[in-house]
Amino acid sequence: MRHVDFSPLYRSTVGFDRLFTMLDSLGQPDQAQTYPPYNIERTGENTYRITMAVAGFDERELSIEAHAHVLAIKGEKSEDEQNSESEFLYRGIAKRAFERRFQLADHVEVTSASLKNGLLHIDLLRNIPEAMKPRRISISTDQSETPKAIEAHVA
Repeated sequence: MRHVDFSPLYRSTVGFDRLFTMLDSLGQPDQAQTYPPYNIERTGENTYRITMAVAGFDERELSIEAHAHVLAIKGEKSEDEQNSESEFLYRGIAKRAFERRFQLADHVEVTSASLKNGLLHIDLLRNIPEAMKPRRISISTDQSETPKAIEAHVA
């Protein structure tokens, strides 16, 4: 894959730093991680859900943190389970530590998280402020085009 240098655009634009940083991060090798698998779905007009397959992890071994437009999900197995006495002949269920990050758009906040049947569900809400919502502007006719009549009262 070719690398695109966005540094000339940093010098000639104002306020688009975050956009170019996100574009830069698309080409990074850490974006190629595939564990754990996840789905992102739209559940309503302004609601979304991230579903992540975290089989073998419980609530105490998972952490979710949202900070500055980044949602970070970390999973780390506890020490006592890693040092078990049993010997595996075949290990197909991955229980390795992971960290997955998601870039959140402006005005998107995490509303809840739940763990059920090995699936971690994270619900998101896009809460657009009233001042930023589109509003309808009425169109008035120009009064200078119509002839004006002067009314006078007769005494």
